[in-house]
Amino acid sequence: MKTVLAFCGALILVFAGTLRSSAQDGSTAPAVRPLVLTEAIPLESVKGRFDHFATSGKRLFVSALGNNTVAVIDIGGRTVEHTITGVPNPQGVAFAPETNRLFVGSGQGKLYIYDGSSLNLVTTLDFQGDVDNLRYDSGTKRVYVGYGEDETGAIGTVDAATGKRTEEEYRLGAHPESFQLETSGPNIYANLPDLKQIAVINRGTRAIVRWPLTLEHNFPMALDEADHRLFVGMHEPACLAVFDTASGRMIVSVPSVQDADDLYYDAVRKRIYMPGGEGFIYAFAQTDPDHYQLLAKIPTALGARTAGYFGKGKKGFDRFYLAVPARVDRGSEIWIYTVQN
Repeated sequence: MKTVLAFCGALILVFAGTLRSSAQDGSTAPAVRPLVLTEAIPLESVKGRFDHFATSGKRLFVSALGNNTVAVIDIGGRTVEHTITGVPNPQGVAFAPETNRLFVGSGQGKLYIYDGSSLNLVTTLDFQGDVDNLRYDSGTKRVYVGYGEDETGAIGTVDAATGKRTEEEYRLGAHPESFQLETSGPNIYANLPDLKQIAVINRGTRAIVRWPLTLEHNFPMALDEADHRLFVGMHEPACLAVFDTASGRMIVSVPSVQDADDLYYDAVRKRIYMPGGEGFIYAFAQTDPDHYQLLAKIPTALGARTAGYFGKGKKGFDRFYLAVPARVDRGSEIWIYTVQN
């Protein structure tokens, strides 16, 4: 009962925070509530910061980087089913459904591969430097691995069936942060904040084109492949920058949340969700490929900057997951939002 009362109290505080935020902006409470906080899953033993998310459809995998663990959550039961240990500084996670394998990147330079059912370790691969973001390509059944520091920074690949590295690799000269794969085209778009660039890699020709940036610290990224738009979260100044993938030209930048580390595009609802450590999720509406407006500022918690969204656009079923680090009065949690149409 205490847990239920505490969570209900948290919901009330969040709603009150929404009203305060609206009042400070000189407007009434927003008519649209794109994300509604509905549940929380406690992660009582987890300390420190979180990093990336992945899903198998039935399970949610959350890298607890500061805790050196990966939480495996039963989505249906809303419970922590298993905790993976033995991965120092876990970062990127990816799940390959065709081969039933889970891939976990370590800040210490290794990629860990697990059986998707038993979660037993199958093998490890040494990338010799900061394995961070991972992406799975179901078309080629390859896992793309962002790794390395400074001049050793690259995106390599692993065959998801054999668990072995392939010859496909792209040297970038800087550590790649978030990157996105086209599904109907050959390109990979990669953030290179140390070089103030976005690298565009053609997987067919192996050519790399670089877009120089005037804004700084480009970390999270999402792709609207149908409309040829790339969304990038910048830290200085804090904004959402929108690029035309055909030309590399920045279409517009819109002020956004501070300290963003994740960014998701909801293609069905034409929205962008951007959580930040400042303590908000910014939800933007895409009125058309060249125009964007702030839909809502959703209060969260300080340091809650990583999230997972794997929605299919189904009304009443889409969920947005937010990792909330431990606070003075509460332990770490995964907050679950229902996505509203």
